[in-house]
Amino acid sequence: MPRIPIEDNYTDILGKAQRGLRITDEQLAARAEITPAELASLKAGQFDEAAARRVARHLRLHPGAFANLASKKWYPTHPVFRSGFAAFNAPYDDMAVNSYLVWDHRSRQAALFDPGASGEKVLDYLDAEKLSLRQIFLTHAHEDHIADLGKILAAIKTSTPPEVWISAREASDVPEAKPFADNTIFHIGDLTLRSYPTSGHSPGGTTYYTTDLSYPLAIVGDSIFAGSMGGSADAYDDAIKNNWKYILSLPRDTVLACGHGPITTLAQEKKNNPFFARW
Repeated sequence: MPRIPIEDNYTDILGKAQRGLRITDEQLAARAEITPAELASLKAGQFDEAAARRVARHLRLHPGAFANLASKKWYPTHPVFRSGFAAFNAPYDDMAVNSYLVWDHRSRQAALFDPGASGEKVLDYLDAEKLSLRQIFLTHAHEDHIADLGKILAAIKTSTPPEVWISAREASDVPEAKPFADNTIFHIGDLTLRSYPTSGHSPGGTTYYTTDLSYPLAIVGDSIFAGSMGGSADAYDDAIKNNWKYILSLPRDTVLACGHGPITTLAQEKKNNPFFARW
């Protein structure tokens, strides 16, 4: 798969933090001790590192990580899984969205995470690798993550169609899906999959975690991106809190499979993500 651009630029990050904290432009400029014109220029994409660092501090963003991301000094790397994991990326409207397959290499039983717009790619891969799709797990119900759900379900011609699962907090949004409670444990063949409630960006946002592949893997949806996170105007504090509790507490070598942008690792996000880098 070709190199995927980082999902958010620095203006996206600034906007998400400002909206989440409900700070007006007037308040932010005053707290950062810059002029309203300087803030407007920064938000328009005219990057000034000194002003950016001052603004970042008052948006609870790590100034160094924020400046490095704006200067495009960092791009994540991740280890290669020997087996049992595949990633897909497909355009959807004016964005691109990721989908993932995880499987047990012995039984060839597989699970799909967020069909997104990758229906044809996923179906071709299942056929080529002789995988049996048993489950479809949704990180949340936003349309870009479930667009090809119907296409995939219609194409799987087996006596036992795959079960579709989503958090009970969003089950009403996806009639094809079965609801599950927070912290439910699933199995994909011999693989154990844990679900963690990482709401904030969406009410039923869910992270799925397994330690049964080459590396610990967390499929995080839009809870975290490489260098950023999903926005939330109404539940921003919950998003930050849940990400720290359920994702940033995982082992440092955990691979983070995000809903948009490149795959990353927890260790890299603790160092390079302006929302979560340590001061």
